[in-house]
Amino acid sequence: MNASGPRPSWYETTQVADEQRPRLNFDLDVDVCVIGGGLAGLTAAREVARRGWSVAMLEAGRIAAAASGRSNGFVLPGYSEEIDPMVERIGLDHAKELWALSQRGVDYVRHTIAETAMPGVEIGPGWLRVAKTDNWHELLAYVERLRWMGGEVEAWPVERVREVLPSERYFGAIHYPGAFHLHPLNYALGLARSAEALGARIFEETPAIELDPAGILKRVQTPSARVRARHVVLAANVQLGALVPKLAATLMPITTYVMVTEPIEGLTDVVRFRGAVSDTRRFDNHYRVVDGNRLQWSGCMTTWSADPRRFARALTASVKRVFPQLGSIRVADLWSGTLGRTLHHMPQIGEIEPGVWVTSGFGRHGLNTASLAGDLVARGIVDNDQTWRLFAPYELVWAGGKLFRAIAQGLYAAGKPFDGFRQSLSRYRERSHKRRSAHIEAKRLATALGAAPLAAGERDASVPSSGAAPMRHDPEPLPAAGSSRGDER
Repeated sequence: MNASGPRPSWYETTQVADEQRPRLNFDLDVDVCVIGGGLAGLTAAREVARRGWSVAMLEAGRIAAAASGRSNGFVLPGYSEEIDPMVERIGLDHAKELWALSQRGVDYVRHTIAETAMPGVEIGPGWLRVAKTDNWHELLAYVERLRWMGGEVEAWPVERVREVLPSERYFGAIHYPGAFHLHPLNYALGLARSAEALGARIFEETPAIELDPAGILKRVQTPSARVRARHVVLAANVQLGALVPKLAATLMPITTYVMVTEPIEGLTDVVRFRGAVSDTRRFDNHYRVVDGNRLQWSGCMTTWSADPRRFARALTASVKRVFPQLGSIRVADLWSGTLGRTLHHMPQIGEIEPGVWVTSGFGRHGLNTASLAGDLVARGIVDNDQTWRLFAPYELVWAGGKLFRAIAQGLYAAGKPFDGFRQSLSRYRERSHKRRSAHIEAKRLATALGAAPLAAGERDASVPSSGAAPMRHDPEPLPAAGSSRGDER
């Protein structure tokens, strides 16, 4: 929501034409006031307006100028929380209902694009979640659990993965054929136009500076005007700041860094998968091909906002480790985006006090869960739909402040060497297996064909000459933990 500061993204240089919307400079009474012009707020405003209620949106900067318009653009089922802890906490049946809702968020985005004939969105089908360790049996078991939840997934063996992503660092993968990627800023701008066509009023550069939630009509004060509404939707995520400090304190801000390269010759001959790719459960290495011959690559994480230029070398090094055959990598655009993550890794969706609603905490699954949250809140307000209560077990919990941010940063840094060692060990086992297989095959062929007779005076090279030391075939040494070769990123 903050209009100042962040570096322009590649999305801004390729966005569709869009006129700046006015500031609010007059008092206004509406049924619903939405604070925050990201995907959740835009979806809520669109769905409220679709149902015939009056709605005004207040955005402190420009539409989708924060995380919504600066993300990877991955539209995925599921949540930031993994399915196993979900089942442990709320049970299998409840977890299945939440998974179905996450898929509903994916379907909402796809349907909205088709319904509005949205320009410039550029959908790419599929998502591959690639393993960097040889954990095939674990991967198969996880795929089976995802299918129990209702997920549309399939397991890809290493051979199939390396046909489309030729990297020795990659092993098996989970393919989500129903997921897709898009241009998130153009999608958000398309949502805004659709909401306005249905009657919503959107005001940019209009921060909400005070909220009085008492009474039937809630009062929202802006620098130049006041809005009164029966319902207020807080959709500003980590940008809530001083407006509702207790709610803002339930989110840990996580900043990630994204680059788009200059055109790379032969890129699609190497990265042949046209969908989105993630090769970690952490924040590193999420990528896709954009603009035909450019690579969009995100990675690195901080619990504070930093200059994206500090991470240019780390991002390009990550690309070279995975795909050295791409050669030199030059950065065209580099930016950051800050998301809000809850301690339980699940979104905050619902009514927190009479007439005051929240949609935030989407973590790494922002596009599907933000869309779902906006739709559920609109249905709750207008239709008295209670589906949002399925998220009730995930309460508002203090995120731990600066101390927990420091701990999270430390855990992220400490986990990388361990992950890197496990991945190096997997690659070592694969090379050792190939050598053993080649040796066994050579012995088999020698046995089948018979040894050729030696020419007169010729010595068998495998038999050491008198006084010579016997030849040794030492195995390749195991990689040491923390070695540069084991560095995952």
